[in-house]
Order: sequence, then C-alpha cells, then structure tokens
Amino acid sequence: MYLDEILAAQKRGETRGVTSVCSAHPYVIKQTLRVFERPLIEATCNQVNQFGGYTGMTPEDFVQYARKIARENNFPFENIILGGDHLGPSVWQNEPSDVAMEKAEILIRDYVEAGFVKIHLDCSMRLANDPKGALDVEISASRAARLASIAEMSGYENLRYVIGTEVPLPGGITEHGDGIFVTKVEDTHQTIEITRQAFYKAGLQSAWERVIAIVVQPGVEYGDDFVSPYHPDAAGQLSLFIETQPLIYEAHSTDYQTRQALINLVQDHFAILKVGPALTFALREAVFALAMMENELLSPQNRSNIIPLVDDAMVEKPEYWIKYYRGDERMKAFKRKYSFSDRIRYYWAEPVVQQALGKLLRNLGQKPLPLTLLRQFVPDLYSLAKHTGGLTPENILLGKIQATLDDYAQACNPSPRD
Repeated sequence: MYLDEILAAQKRGETRGVTSVCSAHPYVIKQTLRVFERPLIEATCNQVNQFGGYTGMTPEDFVQYARKIARENNFPFENIILGGDHLGPSVWQNEPSDVAMEKAEILIRDYVEAGFVKIHLDCSMRLANDPKGALDVEISASRAARLASIAEMSGYENLRYVIGTEVPLPGGITEHGDGIFVTKVEDTHQTIEITRQAFYKAGLQSAWERVIAIVVQPGVEYGDDFVSPYHPDAAGQLSLFIETQPLIYEAHSTDYQTRQALINLVQDHFAILKVGPALTFALREAVFALAMMENELLSPQNRSNIIPLVDDAMVEKPEYWIKYYRGDERMKAFKRKYSFSDRIRYYWAEPVVQQALGKLLRNLGQKPLPLTLLRQFVPDLYSLAKHTGGLTPENILLGKIQATLDDYAQACNPSPRD
C-alpha cells in the first residue's frame, strides 16, 4: 500500500511524504488527479456523514462522486487513496456521550464500507455529559479504540489508522498567536502509549500494527489575515522523538506555508501534509479575477455578478462563517471575501452560486481572453498564456489550484504527473 511505502521510506531516512487533499470541490479534485499518480483525497466528518454533512453527501455518495470525476478525467479510480478525517463524535459533541458515540460508530462503519482506507480516529472533543475542561486522554483513547473495533468488523486488512488528539482548530484560528504551540514530546509519547494500551485492551493488536501516524501540532497555523510559518528548530525534539517510533507525523493546517516550509516539514517526518482551504482560496482568487475581467468586457446587464451573489448567499445562510469572523459589519464583509480561513468554500455548491459561475465561464469562454487583462488580473499565469496562445476560464481556475499543489508535490517528492 502506498501509505506503507511512505512510512518505510521515512524510516530509511528518505524525504518522502504524501499530500492529503481535503476538499470536495470538483475543480480541486480534478487538478489533484492531474498532479499526483497516487492521490490521497479526504473527506471530513462535518463535510460527509450519514446525515449528508454540509455537502449533502454520505460516505458512499462521496466515493461515487470521486469515481465520476476520475472517470471523466480518464484517471484510474483504484489509484485514489480515500481518507476519512476527524472521524469520531465531533459533529455531535453537544449530545450525551452514549448518543454521540453511537452516531460516531455508524459514521466509521459507513466510511469503511464505502471504501475509505485511511481512517483518522479523533475522539479528542468533550461531549455534553463529560466533565468540564480538556477531555482526559484515557477517555479519548478508549473511545478511539471503540471506533477502531467497529472499523475492524469489516474484515478489511487494508485499513490504516491515524491517531492523535492535538488537532488544530478546523478552518484556522481567530486571533494572532491564539493556540499556536508545538506539541510536547512527553505528550506525544503519552498519547501513543495510552492509545496502544486501549487498542490492546480491546483486542485490537492487529489494528494497532496498522496505525501509521499521529497528529501533532508542529507550530503551523493560519488565521484571517496571517500565517504562522514552520520553524524547524521549534519542532526539533518532536522530529527526533518520532525516529524512535514506528510512526510518522500527520500535520494539519499546513495551508499557505511556503514551499520550503513544506519541504522542511517532510524532512522532519511530518510526512502527511493536509491541505484544503488554501486550494479553495486559490479557486476563489481565480473566480474573482475572472469576474474582474468580465466587468471590463461585458455590459452590466450581461454579467454574472458572481461576487455579490456569493456574498448574498453567505449573508442569507451565515452558519458556516458567523462564529469565525469578528469585527464590525464592514470587516465581516471583507473577511467573507478574503479571509485565509476561506469560509466562502462552503457556498460554491449553492444553486444560485453554481448558476452564476456557469454564466461567468460561458461569458468569458466565447473568445480568447485579452492578454492585457490576463497580465492585469492573473499575472502569475501570464507567461503560460503567452506560450500557449491564450487561456480559457477553466485554465485559470485549474492553474491557480495547480500552483498550490505544485508546492506540495515538490515537498512530498512523489513523481508528479505530466
């Protein structure tokens, strides 16, 4: 299995990793298939679950969705590694533990039966009837083992597990310096040992042999308008510690790190690099650039008006951003468009936004886009336009995503597809 190859390579001292693409956007998945020969595509518990999640997809729906994109792009579906991220009771943390864990068991079962093979067990959150304060690591470990036992009932020996309770806040943090730290070695060792004991107590010795990684915080994070870069020295002790273990690290929130920072992460055994919002942020940049070109080329009555329409959709359904964006109304409006947290990604599937995007692409796809406008609004793609004789709107969408994926491809050092 490819994940085993990455683990073995790391233990041989090779700088190899794998990019974990956490996005359901079709353009992101499409370009991922063009960049990687063995792509790892992940769905999260909030995004995809037995009740549909915010995408409206169950795990089986997501698999069929990925299969359709692969077929449309002549990509062998069997080369895709499907992962489930933050699988546990997170979606139901406001419910009592017995109810939340029963739903988490169904979640795990559905993911495994649908064909997901990389399973991140995340039971780090306090449930409604748990004591106040941080959840005890032994409770978290026992719940993770409970979910692993459900997964193991499938009989699939290709399952690979990721453990770890020190996961960054989904979607980034809200304040500069808020919650940015490096996991302590002693905490990492404790998590591994207590989780191992919980697995063994549950009779899951075979499953424990297939735990390949632990999630820790290497000190990388991002917020609305800042990125905290990776500092190898700060994570030096963590890097040395994992060399004594049969595991690698999985790093979350690596979005917006520089290429060199990503390379350094993989060198320091953070060999699974998760990225999501940075990819849809790049897509958003492309959509906005196209909208600016549309404003220059078409009369007002013929424009898609996608920028105000997507903001209207966000204002009408604020549940995906309201807890994350602070400030007065002007500042919130700014963040809805431009925040690195990229809560706008939840709205691309809204019917009115889909219709506007379709109109934008049709409006600008009738004839070649002027080089002068390409240089003005997508200067990073201008040289490509000169060499290819022009760019289509879809070239611009995919090109922006490609630029981010290229950094990960270089850091992880697989052979990118031509």
